[in-house]
Amino acid sequence: MLVAVGVGLVVAAASDWRLGLRIVSGGLAVAGGLRLVLPEKDAGMLAVRHRFLDVGILVAVAVVLLLLAGTIPEQS
Repeated sequence: MLVAVGVGLVVAAASDWRLGLRIVSGGLAVAGGLRLVLPEKDAGMLAVRHRFLDVGILVAVAVVLLLLAGTIPEQS
């Protein structure tokens, strides 16, 4: 998760911010999927609250970032 966010932020700062947000969004979605399938003891820092609340928050933020990256118009 941290690697995906770090890579996404570097890509967003260095070149294409939309691609950077998509990378961050993908990392969040993968973290949500891992939180869903991993047992409580193996989830590590992904396990903050109840399982489905964690998954819901991670997936919701991933979807919102993906939608923002796709719907914000280009600035001239």
